Amino acid sequence: MKIPSEFDPIRPFEPEELPVVYDRILADKQFQQVLAYLYPDVPMEILEQKIRACKTNLEFQKAFCYPFLQRLVTTLSLGLSMDATNIDIRKRYTFISNHRDIVLDSAFLDKLLIDVGFSTTCEIAIGDNLLSADWIRDLVRINKSFTVERALHSVEMLRASKRMSEYIHFAVAEKNENVWIAQRQGRAKNSNDLTQPAILKMMVMGGEGSIIDRLKQLHIVPLSISYEYDPCDYLKAREYQLRRDIPYWKKTAEDDLESMLIGIKGFKGHIFYHCAPCIDDWLDTLDADLPKNKLFDAIASHIDHEIHSSYKLYPINYVALDMIQDTKVYEEYYTQDDYEKFDAYLAGQIEKIDIENRDEQFLRTCLLTQYAYPAKNYIDASSESGRLKSLLNRLTFKK
Repeated sequence: MKIPSEFDPIRPFEPEELPVVYDRILADKQFQQVLAYLYPDVPMEILEQKIRACKTNLEFQKAFCYPFLQRLVTTLSLGLSMDATNIDIRKRYTFISNHRDIVLDSAFLDKLLIDVGFSTTCEIAIGDNLLSADWIRDLVRINKSFTVERALHSVEMLRASKRMSEYIHFAVAEKNENVWIAQRQGRAKNSNDLTQPAILKMMVMGGEGSIIDRLKQLHIVPLSISYEYDPCDYLKAREYQLRRDIPYWKKTAEDDLESMLIGIKGFKGHIFYHCAPCIDDWLDTLDADLPKNKLFDAIASHIDHEIHSSYKLYPINYVALDMIQDTKVYEEYYTQDDYEKFDAYLAGQIEKIDIENRDEQFLRTCLLTQYAYPAKNYIDASSESGRLKSLLNRLTFKK
């Protein structure tokens, strides 16, 4: 397929480009060390042969990424599953999801799409701030990622956003690929998953017709991701205190790399993905004459509702919600043992945070918020149909 040259700076590699990229990445010492860590019992010559035998990006994903992810599921989780009953494996979609883990949110989706019968995986939007080394940039582009350009001036950002939007439309309509993009820039550090209207505004910079027409051309599916445990929870809490205490504090590339590694190597408990119905039909019910901002707000709110109402909640979510509110409202959903184990877990995570003037009460609240918000948002979404409304009226959620 002929890919317009304007997409060259951001798009994944095409199959004909892979041999040269393989040469480059296999010569990189850091990448060799990564391979040796991932496959300690396999000679480098065998790994190199296996890589070079992959003629397409999808073949590379199936040969290397899929087995690695399956090993993660087996050793560092209590199971991974997805409810895909609302989508058609013969069609292509743009998945908009909440964002917990830098690497695994989209990686697990790739695996799950294969598991449920899709003939392809998805192209992944990834911020260029995460691509701190040449071999990482090459690897993610082999793995069907396209680059979200950040830290640009306003005029440059506008051009970059338009190019990315046009590329997403091209990937879905012309390349016949799925696409994954987070509902907001960066992860929601407090797990309060809210879609940024700016993401939708970017999406309609490409395509043709009205705002609704352009969004329908992407076939958006709200995707809800639920991890029982987030290995990076204490890193997110640490970031909250550093931002509170140190003026102009900013994360570094090393911080992002630490989050990637901890997220991959940490225990995640149960993991569940849920695909809501594609929003195409719902978009047709909107008043196209609404002011643009109200229209984008309404669409963002609908995506939020679909994500929130599809969370898989675990006992620790209810424990966290009761703890943060100092109530016992949800004790039917957990045991005393669940409560005590989670309390001990919080203490252990706080102990991992090595910073000056560690504010344990503040950090505990940050950790609790991360686990309570999914339950709070799920209950709020459910209450719109009348359920639990009287209960919610009695509760005050402390942010």
